[in-house]
Amino acid sequence: MVSSKKFGFVLGLLLLALPAFGADLAILRNGFSIRHERRETVGSMTRLYLGTDKGYVDIATDQIERFDKDVSPAVVPASAAVPALVPASVPVLASVRQAKPQPLKPQELNEVINNISDRHHIDPDFISSVIHAESGFNQHAISPKGAQGLMQLMPGTASKLGVSNAFDPRANVEGGTKYLTELLERYNFDVIKALAAYNAGPLRVQQYGGVPPYRETQAYVASIVRDYNRKKIAQRKAAAAFAKTNRSKKPAPQPAIAKQVSVPGLPPQASR
Repeated sequence: MVSSKKFGFVLGLLLLALPAFGADLAILRNGFSIRHERRETVGSMTRLYLGTDKGYVDIATDQIERFDKDVSPAVVPASAAVPALVPASVPVLASVRQAKPQPLKPQELNEVINNISDRHHIDPDFISSVIHAESGFNQHAISPKGAQGLMQLMPGTASKLGVSNAFDPRANVEGGTKYLTELLERYNFDVIKALAAYNAGPLRVQQYGGVPPYRETQAYVASIVRDYNRKKIAQRKAAAAFAKTNRSKKPAPQPAIAKQVSVPGLPPQASR
């Protein structure tokens, strides 16, 4: 992910404003896209406004390949009423403000990761290592490029994965894990290529035949592999220590078996 700085309102830096009516897609050079309502150029950065109450992200202008119109249909809730003065032939675009989900406690998040890992047959420690590298377990994280939530889903990717709210931790981890699964299958379970594609995009992995020569992507892949291996080494050490402790313990003495005593006047008890 390309680092960028957010600029405050400084009149001298505001060189040119480019209004964009409706919804557009900023196609980035790394293969990802960002849906936005309008944009403007601020110095060497392009500010993309994501919509009402969604804020904005600043992208280095030279990292944007082109702009396209977003032709995907807008989703209008069934409960949304169409104004009576608007003809039925005119499409109505509804902007729905999503409620901010409550963050999960660490134990709850672990349970979510475990359940999702079972469904997708991926080691939960691997998912956890990806989350650690992507967001540091910040459920409301937003990257300078607009990636959102625990597994830093780009808006376009989240939409394709069926994630309507990337800040919902359950939906985010489900979508991110599904995407990881697709990448692993695409690269015949080559973990290194799958992680590189998750960070830099499949187009860059295809272009370079593996991990692209980007310092950020190389560090990203290395950090996840290192974190995952650290967890596995710790687990093996703990299992070995537990087994050693059990072997060193003396077997507990077995209780003595009482002899059967016959009481005069009563028939002997049948053995079970």
